[in-house]
Amino acid sequence: MIYASDLDQTLIYSKRSLGVPLESSGLLPAEQIEGATSAFISAQALQWLKTLPADVMFMPVTTRTMEQYRRITVFQTELVPAYAVTSNGGNIIVGGEVDREWNRRIHEQVRRDGAHAEEARQVFGQVLHEDWVVSERFCDELFYAFVIERDRMPLEQVLEKARMMHEMGWEVSIQGRKVYLVPAAVNKQTAVEHIRNLTNGGAVVASGDSLLDRCLLDYADYAIAPRHGELYREQLRDKLEVNYRFTEVSGVYAADEIMEYVYEVHGSISAARTS
Repeated sequence: MIYASDLDQTLIYSKRSLGVPLESSGLLPAEQIEGATSAFISAQALQWLKTLPADVMFMPVTTRTMEQYRRITVFQTELVPAYAVTSNGGNIIVGGEVDREWNRRIHEQVRRDGAHAEEARQVFGQVLHEDWVVSERFCDELFYAFVIERDRMPLEQVLEKARMMHEMGWEVSIQGRKVYLVPAAVNKQTAVEHIRNLTNGGAVVASGDSLLDRCLLDYADYAIAPRHGELYREQLRDKLEVNYRFTEVSGVYAADEIMEYVYEVHGSISAARTS
């Protein structure tokens, strides 16, 4: 079995997204930036990750760049996954090394399947404004990330532009203080499917909070999303029918509930094998 999970606001949480006071019990440092803790993980969730059954492969699947992923000390020292997906599916790390062949294939598909990055940025740029966009970055030569002032962002205009971007082969995702502009070819589901086939990994359990996780959760055999995420808000707004459950808890301790679900699924699969 494969457990493929998004990281930020699913398993690890910044100070801003914790949802509980910083001095709450059961929080451990997960990421360090210049010697300061910038993200946390529930101690219970980490313990469950460390003690997953031997036939479960944990795979981080994140929109973070390779550089940002490697800042997460907990997955570089305490728990080192055999496979990790970064750059929203644009890169796969195998045994600590980047899979160059996968990266080449993704770049070729991006060139073939959608608008060029400069064209996409120009069109989306029509809704961007310095009043609410703090900074931008072209990440791993694959997609754009914009740091924003969320309360100043003209949401309806951005959503309208997002529909236009979709027709151009690009996706827009709003996550907290960031907006992502990503080629449709760069997605988490394709990368996880590749690793599943490569390893004959069996059933896939997935967790994630954002629209960029939707394709992964839809692909998975079993899936769960935290109640505080973008997926939950969209489901409420549009009354979407989804094939996954939402946690009862919001914030950092939603990770505990997610891990309980992973163990529950594993128990059900194991029982079915022996019956």
